[in-house]
Amino acid sequence: MSFYNFEEGADPAAEDEYYMRVALQEAQKAYDGEEIPIGAIVVCKGRIVGRGYNLTERLNDVTAHAEMQAFTSAAETLGGKYLKDCTLYVTIEPCVMCAGASYWTQIGKIVYGAAEPKRGFTTKGGQLLHPKTILKGGVLAVECGKLMTQFFLNKRG
Repeated sequence: MSFYNFEEGADPAAEDEYYMRVALQEAQKAYDGEEIPIGAIVVCKGRIVGRGYNLTERLNDVTAHAEMQAFTSAAETLGGKYLKDCTLYVTIEPCVMCAGASYWTQIGKIVYGAAEPKRGFTTKGGQLLHPKTILKGGVLAVECGKLMTQFFLNKRG
C-alpha cells in the first residue's frame, strides 16, 4: 500500500483533496470496467491501507460496493476488523448498507465527495454511523459528481 507523509501542521483540506484524488483513481477503474464509478480508499496514519471500487457487475454481487471492498482490504492489511484510527475517502456519499458497515468497522472518519440525494445514507434519516465517526462531505464534489454524470449519460446513449 502507498504511504504519503504530510508534514506536521499540514493543511487538512489539502490532505483530504490529495486522498480524494486517489479515491477518484479507483472510481476511474470502475468507470473503465463499466461499473458505476465510485472509488474508495482507507487511510491510517498517513498510509493507504485499503482500496476499492464498485465491482457489482463483474462479481454479480449487489454488496460489492467500493466502500465494502476498501473495508475488506484495510482489515486484511491491518490484521483486524476495527478501523478506529482510519479515514474512509469515498467519491460519492455512502449508501445505507455501506454506512451500516462503517458502523461495524468503527471507522474514525468518513470523507465523501459528491452527495447522493437519491440513495445516500444522509437522506434516509436515523443514526447509521458509529457515534464517534466524524463525517465530512463535499471534498472535490464537482469532480466526483462529473464522473457519475458522464457514466450515466453514456449509459443512456
